Amino acid sequence: MESMNKQWSRRAFLGSAAAACVSLAIPASARNLLSTNARRLKLGLITDLHHDVMHDSMQRLEAFLHAMDSVKPDALLQLGDFAYPSPKNKPLINRFNAAHPTRLHVIGNHDTDSGFTHQQCIDVWGMPASYYSQVVNGFRFIVLNGNEKGSPKNKGGYPAYIGNTQAAWLQQQIMDSREPVIVLSHQPLAGFMGIDNEEEIQQILTAGKDKVLLAINGHTHVDAVHYAGDIPYLTINSASYFWVGDNYKHECYTPEIHRDYPWISYTCPYKDSLFGTLTIDPVKFTITLESRSSEWVGKSPEELGFREKDSFDPGKEIVPLIRERKLSAKGRIRK
Repeated sequence: MESMNKQWSRRAFLGSAAAACVSLAIPASARNLLSTNARRLKLGLITDLHHDVMHDSMQRLEAFLHAMDSVKPDALLQLGDFAYPSPKNKPLINRFNAAHPTRLHVIGNHDTDSGFTHQQCIDVWGMPASYYSQVVNGFRFIVLNGNEKGSPKNKGGYPAYIGNTQAAWLQQQIMDSREPVIVLSHQPLAGFMGIDNEEEIQQILTAGKDKVLLAINGHTHVDAVHYAGDIPYLTINSASYFWVGDNYKHECYTPEIHRDYPWISYTCPYKDSLFGTLTIDPVKFTITLESRSSEWVGKSPEELGFREKDSFDPGKEIVPLIRERKLSAKGRIRK
């Protein structure tokens, strides 16, 4: 886990758009696909639970699943940095998998810490492959693996790359799809802290913007939205915390908790679990992300004087909440 400290430069993301009101353009052909093939869709979204960092991650997952009992989503999605595929983590992994017959897993960069592999994630989590596609209610979900090696830009640290074979597969999936497409990844595909070849992947998505509705990611532990080539790239906040790193190390729980879970000292945790419900109505052509708010445990990044190069602003994108966002037929996401 030492690499978590070294990776702070990749734990920040600067969107080129304000968090509140971002102008977007959704092509008419995508709207036609929605109205022709798709049914109303509800998704339960959770990301960056970090079961191997947080002492109360099982309770955070249970809060998400309890809320989903009322929402009754068509699928559950976890966007990575979930839980090592280890024997001791099987109770949590099995709990998530048993909660819904349709669940989609995305591999995060920290899911293979401590020597675990992508194949172990596939086997233990129950994934069809490290990247794959699945149709739910007339929508095609394309799940990417942004952790591939081979990037010519990699200078150490975690890989953040989609290799040539996967990129070609993505392009073919979009070309062949008869359904509107939602792209899922752990790392952002657009903006600071995006994958190394984000421009290449954006070009593939933009070329298929008559089908691609939006892309959704985790990884940055902030509440943000970015757009490129008329496609929205939506960042879902962590279920657990914001990482502040060694310069802002502090304790906000009991000494016993910090003794048993030492990496918490490098974070500003959220009191409550954060997660999202995304609803797509193909008749009204609305896409809505419901809000969920919490508060900081102990000092906030702002109170710690948190300032890091290229970071989000505390109190704006670095917040213990997921804002409501709405995408209407006029092509706007708004607070």
